Amino acid sequence: MTTSRPEVLDPASPAHRPAETAPASAPPGPSRSRRSSVVIALALSAGTAALVGAEFIPAGVLPAMAADLGVSEGRAGLTVAATALAGAITAPTIATVLPRADRRTVMLSLLGLAILSNLLVMVAPSLPIVLGARILLGAAIAGFWSFAFGVGVQVTGRPALVSTTVALGTSTATIVGVPLSSVLGDLIGWRAVFALISALTLGSGVLLWRLLPPVPAQPGAGLAMMRAALGNRRLVAGVLVIGVAAFANFAAYPYIRLAIEAVQVQAVAALLLAWGLGGLVGNLAGGWAARWIRWGVVAGPMILLAALLAVATTSSVVVLGLAVIAWGLGFNMVPVTTQLWVSALEPRRVESAIALQVTAFQIAIMLGSVVGGVLVDQRGPAAAMALGAGSAALAAVGFAAIRVRPAAS
Repeated sequence: MTTSRPEVLDPASPAHRPAETAPASAPPGPSRSRRSSVVIALALSAGTAALVGAEFIPAGVLPAMAADLGVSEGRAGLTVAATALAGAITAPTIATVLPRADRRTVMLSLLGLAILSNLLVMVAPSLPIVLGARILLGAAIAGFWSFAFGVGVQVTGRPALVSTTVALGTSTATIVGVPLSSVLGDLIGWRAVFALISALTLGSGVLLWRLLPPVPAQPGAGLAMMRAALGNRRLVAGVLVIGVAAFANFAAYPYIRLAIEAVQVQAVAALLLAWGLGGLVGNLAGGWAARWIRWGVVAGPMILLAALLAVATTSSVVVLGLAVIAWGLGFNMVPVTTQLWVSALEPRRVESAIALQVTAFQIAIMLGSVVGGVLVDQRGPAAAMALGAGSAALAAVGFAAIRVRPAAS
């Protein structure tokens, strides 16, 4: 079998759920309507949007931030790498450190940590202080993202809904984190943008506090579950490929504004917005492609490959615009499809599988922003785009080579 049916992607389904990871909360029934499940999933999406939006603000305000802190634009891009480094360490370990903690309490605390980080960046006088504050944000993002899917499934019993809405938060954050931050940074200053994202994070925290019930940790959560997940060779290989796919984007994405400016300075705001809108379409396309999950994960990197090659080589504003939209669409399919993909590869230990997916993303963000920054400083943004295109090609081949077997087998 080369494709997986929709039920394969439902680790919360009673038919496929082993006792060791049975949800502590009952799936939606008369007491939890379809509407309330959607509202809770959207609240989780809002929290994800606030955190990921903060992660990528530097990509939208990079020139002003670099000038204010007295560093090159490539070094200022390390603010994204610092966040990712902390996230890569936090994602696979937070469940081990907090194996029994109520997940609602943990997630609200992580949003508070993100607020502290953003406020510190807002007043930081130098790059080292900014980097320290961004480490706090990385821990908050990775922890929240690692728990969001499992918590959502425990409360609603609807994995596809939760995966799509959480990824929708990530896609929305590309609009908040880059295009709007670029415009607002020019109007009110880059530091004020961090104050604004702090307020939005607080609002998402209040929303979750009101809507999300207490969520006990899954039975068996912690080090033993992670060790068992790491024993799944297909999952480990898949996580490595996810890292390559994410690297393809993040070697280029922190420098997207520079790539656009190299063709048409006046088009920056419009094309950054177009990237975000393409991302929203990609989010929906990823959810739709999940019914053919093996090939759904291939489609995103293939579209990303074509888009990055076009951005790297074109001097036409029209072609650049189409390529930027395709870039947003192709990459934003990846978080949705890969989240469901690892759930299909390891349906019995979803929390650990998602944590490894998050780790792969954060390592890729860190390495991509560092390597991309070096290329930008030495050879210009087109070199970073070309590197991303090559990595996307490798990811597409890797995804195609890994078979997803039905959970029922």
